[in-house]
Amino acid sequence: MHPKHLSIADFRYDLPQERIADHPLPERDDSKLLIYRDGIIGEDRYRNIAGHLPDNTLLIFNNTRVVEARIVFQKPSGARIEIFCLEPPPEYSDPGTAMRQTGGVRWKCLIGGASKWKAGQVLRLEADGLVLEARWLEKLEGCFLVGLSWSPENLSFAELLHRAGLMPLPPYIHRAAEQSDNERYQTVYARHDGSVAAPTAGLHFTATILQTLEEKNIRTDYTTLHVGAGTFMPVKGETLGEHVMHSEFITIGQDTLKKILDASGGCIIPVGTTSLRTIESLYWLGIKVIRNPAVLPEDLVVHQWDPYEGEQHDEPAGGGEENQAERTRPDEGIGMEEALRALLHWMERRELMQFFTKTQILITPGYSWKVAGGLITNFHQPSSTLLLLVAALIGEDWKKVYQYALDHSFRFLSYGDGSLLFRKT
Repeated sequence: MHPKHLSIADFRYDLPQERIADHPLPERDDSKLLIYRDGIIGEDRYRNIAGHLPDNTLLIFNNTRVVEARIVFQKPSGARIEIFCLEPPPEYSDPGTAMRQTGGVRWKCLIGGASKWKAGQVLRLEADGLVLEARWLEKLEGCFLVGLSWSPENLSFAELLHRAGLMPLPPYIHRAAEQSDNERYQTVYARHDGSVAAPTAGLHFTATILQTLEEKNIRTDYTTLHVGAGTFMPVKGETLGEHVMHSEFITIGQDTLKKILDASGGCIIPVGTTSLRTIESLYWLGIKVIRNPAVLPEDLVVHQWDPYEGEQHDEPAGGGEENQAERTRPDEGIGMEEALRALLHWMERRELMQFFTKTQILITPGYSWKVAGGLITNFHQPSSTLLLLVAALIGEDWKKVYQYALDHSFRFLSYGDGSLLFRKT
């Protein structure tokens, strides 16, 4: 069955509000860790995670950094208008370039109280020697294009957000952001500004855990996927085919490709669904390069249904039968190593140590796994694409895992506990 026909009703469960963690635990690595392998469930604490990983493991972390993407303006009338900065428009080559803009920038935003903001009206915010102005430019599909300008003009947009913005806590955390969230809604290894949501599986890791992993010779590497607000969007249609998967920016580096290739005989485990989406996208980018070695960087992207739909070709009529349209296998029978080497050689030919692109990859039951052998992740919302991803990894046992977590007082969602799931074969 094509994943488009999956019923979303099959991926619902009852999540009481009181099981959603509003705050993190005092110590990151004190969170509970559920371990699933070969149908067996156990539990421990995150500080002991190294003891549950095979010796030949490569962990892939997402080193994106959450930006303070919420800006609250107050009009002279007292009305509040909140701008939620989503992502840069296509005029910027990548989020890093956009974040480094000084003095002014254009940005795709959600607007709370948009009906109170009339066209041509300039919103103004003054605080601690900073002056920020916002101009409503254009209504786009699902968001607005907003022009922002500020002084001092030598500040970058990332610095501007750090001074004027608020941490964008998920909508299911029913409280205002606090000062402590500036640290705790950020991984200890966060590096590249660009996300509007944290790669939450990484929130449990500490410098001590990373040292423990090194002592056990667990290899680690870092990739970057800037998490968008679309990660919180539930699947609202009755079937998956009615859902449009959000796109997110990813950074592809030659070093990461080489490390994954070197680890291909072991166990490759991404830390978080964002890391997983990134490394699985690498395979499909490699397939596109094999199909078209001359593909340009700006055309090399992963679309929602790429892993499920091969290229279509027509068969000639014969024997009185009508013409038939057949599809090749999406992966064309190509293994992970061949696809990743093709992508690596494509980058080498263009002298690209890294390049930026977008992935819209949707991983759902029916997906053919290429790179990941497991996953470290939190517990996700009902009817979400993240839960569908977990179901793709461990099959129907996702129900058993989530029921165990509910029955054994695990905390759910971004600030909650997590799990180490080994892929069901």
